Amino acid sequence: MFEVAKYGVERDRCKPLIIYEAGDRIWRRAPRFLRRGFDPQYVLRESFDLHASRHVPENTNIFVGWNTVSLHSLRRAKHLGAKTVVERGSAHMLHQRDILLEEYGRYGATLEFAPPKVVEKALVEYAEADYVSIPSQYVKRTFLEYGVPEDKLIHVPYGVDLTYFRPVPKQDDVFRVVHCGMVSLQKGVHYLLQAFSELKLPHAELWLIGSITDEIRPFLNRYSSTKVLYKGPFRERELYKYYSQGSVLCLASIHEGLAMVQAQAMACGLPVICTTNTGGEDIVRDGQDGFVVPIRDVEVLKEKILFFYENRDACKAMGNSGQQRVQSGFTWGDYGDRMIAEYQRILKSGEKT
Repeated sequence: MFEVAKYGVERDRCKPLIIYEAGDRIWRRAPRFLRRGFDPQYVLRESFDLHASRHVPENTNIFVGWNTVSLHSLRRAKHLGAKTVVERGSAHMLHQRDILLEEYGRYGATLEFAPPKVVEKALVEYAEADYVSIPSQYVKRTFLEYGVPEDKLIHVPYGVDLTYFRPVPKQDDVFRVVHCGMVSLQKGVHYLLQAFSELKLPHAELWLIGSITDEIRPFLNRYSSTKVLYKGPFRERELYKYYSQGSVLCLASIHEGLAMVQAQAMACGLPVICTTNTGGEDIVRDGQDGFVVPIRDVEVLKEKILFFYENRDACKAMGNSGQQRVQSGFTWGDYGDRMIAEYQRILKSGEKT
């Protein structure tokens, strides 16, 4: 309720199902040995879905539900004659599972992925929904790879709130590479640490912003340096202060749907180095607002970081270009306008002629 209220949604239009959210948060904070013994994800998601399905109104025209918690609700909506959309913020579930299993397997780390029943439910939702809403070209490629028809995909990139993300003056002349997000193998932080460490740049720092996962700690120890600074997680509204002290955002992720930190950093005037698997290519114009690079390529990461280090004017110009880019096409207002247009198209396509 607190989250929707800040966006101006009236309380009487919301039906909170707090018990399921509370259960999910309690489980995620439980000790790892307990999570290995029993994983309630499927039970929680199925219970939420069943409960939510009772609140689908009789006069529904379009139903939009989040992937893995919407099967019963979308079935009810279809029974009522509504068009149905499943929102998927990440790559196709099977692609996400396989690429992360591959990455974690490279380093002998354990991946805590969704249980098989949750994976299966996601796949059934893809099949039964009229449309699947996705945020990036990267995600689109993975759905096409698994045989989902292109005309079933609604492709609209996420936006950024310019109220919270804006530049403030940089307080020093230190060249600063910023990573924002979970400090994990999925985020490719181990590749970024290696690249930054091997460059040995004078008067430069790497800032890591976000929560640290256990599997990345050996890499933090290996590349420990006074130039690598862990800044901790911060509230989203505070992040602009840290972006603004950076020179470039570098997101070396193995998998993202569309990492919103990219547009956030751009709104604060930073150029972006991102991988093809961050969804960044939908926003970052390669060579104009930053660079889009392959995953797992330390040498290319080094090359692009060094480019910005040695070309401060270009760094500033590309940051300004990116800032203008998100201001004129990638706000949440722009996202809303595009989604409304898609919903109107869906309704029109269902009209009888």
